[in-house]
Amino acid sequence: MKMTPKSYQAMAEKRITGSPVAKDCTLAFLAGGTLCAVAQVIIDWAGKQGLDEQNARLVGSLSLIFLSVALTALCVYDNIAKHVGAGVIVPITGFANSMSSPAMEFKSEGFVLGMAAKMFNIAGPVIVYGTVASVIYGVIYWVLSIL
Repeated sequence: MKMTPKSYQAMAEKRITGSPVAKDCTLAFLAGGTLCAVAQVIIDWAGKQGLDEQNARLVGSLSLIFLSVALTALCVYDNIAKHVGAGVIVPITGFANSMSSPAMEFKSEGFVLGMAAKMFNIAGPVIVYGTVASVIYGVIYWVLSIL
């Protein structure tokens, strides 16, 4: 049976199920908000321990990175992400997950050729894009500041 693009499109539209957008957005909002609230609790706690604001924020960021990597290592992060979607991709936790996940997957290939090389498969383009975007932004800011 020869399938034309039009008949394929018709068949695909019959099988596609809609996504519950309102539910997905609500769960993502609640999960992202919860992550940010946890970070704020850690920052406030660190401030009460005598750290200045900058170091308290550093403790909050490092805690989120540690929690993200630990949950990835325990195979919990992906299960959480399956249920709450984009809510757990708050930049710092999502990036930590994207770095640790491939590293764990390829650890059997050795430290250098496995973990160290593969952890940049996903995160590498993000690093490059972020660096290039920040340079472009910096040049634009510099040009506008001298005008």
